[in-house]
Amino acid sequence: MRLLGSAVVALAALSFAGAPGPALAAPYDFVPAPQTDLNRIYRIDRVTGEVSSCQYGLQEGTIGVTLCFSAGEGAGAQIPGEYGLVASRHEREGGVFRVNYRTGEMSICYVFDERVVCTPQTNPSPAAAMIAPPAATPTVRPGTGASPQRP
Repeated sequence: MRLLGSAVVALAALSFAGAPGPALAAPYDFVPAPQTDLNRIYRIDRVTGEVSSCQYGLQEGTIGVTLCFSAGEGAGAQIPGEYGLVASRHEREGGVFRVNYRTGEMSICYVFDERVVCTPQTNPSPAAAMIAPPAATPTVRPGTGASPQRP
């Protein structure tokens, strides 16, 4: 009986050894562009932050082609981190946000001249937030059920 118990433990250990875990996680994430009439999807390397994109294209005499755009200015590898892509909810926006989950930095990436380009990674510092003038605060008229209105 003791031998059977040891065999079960050994078998369980072997089965978990092959199970995917964080170290074996997929190195890429994919996010579609929010623009509702654009069939573009962006890909990011989770560690390097490199961004590329592909979309469907028509080609006469075929069922179509996959058009891909490689990393251009600012879209190449960044300092190693934990990167992801976030699409806005703006239905006419063809780009996406590249975010670094470790630092909070963000940039905007989009296709320009058949390459993916990204703005520089940025993160407002607490000091900059203290220096910046306060934004106008939206007000809501009580009892109207109205959306916030700017004065």
